[in-house]
Amino acid sequence: MAASEDRRQWRAAVVDLLQRDRLAQPDELGAVAAAAAAPLGLDVWVYLVDQEQRVLLPVPRPPAAPPPPLPVESTVAGQVFMTVRPRASTVDGRQRLWMPLLDGTERLGVLEFGLGDGGSADDPGLLAGCDLFGQLLGHLVATKMPYGDALLQVRRQRRMSEASELLWRLQPPMTFVSERAVVSAILEPCYEVGGDAFDYAANDGTLFFAIFDTAGHELRAGLGTAVVMSAIRAARRGGEGIAAMARAADRALERHLPELRFTTAVLAELDLDSGRLRYVNAGHPPPLLIRRGRVVRGLDGGKRLPLGLGEAAGLSAAPGRGEAAGRGDAVVVGGDEVAEELLERGDRLLLYTDGATEAVGRDGGVFGVEGLVELVERDTGELPAPEALRRLCHSALAGYAGTPADDVTLLLVEWAQDAARRMLPLATADPIPPWGEF
Repeated sequence: MAASEDRRQWRAAVVDLLQRDRLAQPDELGAVAAAAAAPLGLDVWVYLVDQEQRVLLPVPRPPAAPPPPLPVESTVAGQVFMTVRPRASTVDGRQRLWMPLLDGTERLGVLEFGLGDGGSADDPGLLAGCDLFGQLLGHLVATKMPYGDALLQVRRQRRMSEASELLWRLQPPMTFVSERAVVSAILEPCYEVGGDAFDYAANDGTLFFAIFDTAGHELRAGLGTAVVMSAIRAARRGGEGIAAMARAADRALERHLPELRFTTAVLAELDLDSGRLRYVNAGHPPPLLIRRGRVVRGLDGGKRLPLGLGEAAGLSAAPGRGEAAGRGDAVVVGGDEVAEELLERGDRLLLYTDGATEAVGRDGGVFGVEGLVELVERDTGELPAPEALRRLCHSALAGYAGTPADDVTLLLVEWAQDAARRMLPLATADPIPPWGEF
């Protein structure tokens, strides 16, 4: 087939996918994808990764019988999910091309393209077309998910608790990648999250990120975290800095949930041009600074009382008072300490809740920060942040004696100029026809 004809067919498939999707319900998306790809001689199955990122589960497309689930750790499809790189396999004499399914750069699962007669997974045009088709489909999966339960149900192995339902709807996507930074997070046990959560926002040249842990368990803890996150987002979107965000959370908890004890948190702002980090630690475990695969130290500055206690202890700034600007180890503002750190290119920050370190290890002792540091240096290396975090979490869970008594939340932030390159499916593939030609 001529290259121009090939491009026309892919363009028609993409347009068809958009048109079919417009009125499709979430439960119809698997069939929509298959119908749009059929004129290309391709048989498409969509797989979504489960909440714990251990199994790839097929999206139904009746009346076809769905293929079996695929373990992440031991299948070609799983390798594609972990590495974000396409791979080919042959089943019953027919070639299959596996592509990562991404919403931008967030890993949702994989796509299986069954190739027709004469199709080759080595064809650059086919790779480019499948990647383009997959990019659009990933966005469509993400946008359709809130409109029904079908796609969420595919990703779940069992029923979620009420607190988990609340917090999963409040949190941003698990992965964010730009040209200058990566943010990735993971929560366990994902079906019974109590008061753990994370947040981030990239605006202009600043990346805000935070981690939260509200005292208590189940829905009461989840309600406390929801109030804290809402107060901080309102303050942030009102142009306030991190110390003022913390004070807004103090006031919100005191006003709306005075019976709750407190929320520990780390709130941080990273200048994406200079690497200047400013942070406040509200009674939370210190973030770990990772440089060239080794944990350099914990960032133990920026200390203040946990959220919900600062206002009661008189740590509120005077009305209208803004945050001080300056350099040095810390800036004290209205009783709050804002610490500073200058990052190097490629540095990573690991934020975690105490459930990650206070769990009992298999030797009967507390797992501890030392156990977490050992896993960071052993298992993460130069892996892209989302995969590094997935392996770190699973290694930690495997090192515990039974199920942790508290939530385990991990947030990994990387400041790197080439962060995006390692997160794109065809970043290291052979030359591909320019997208404009499609």
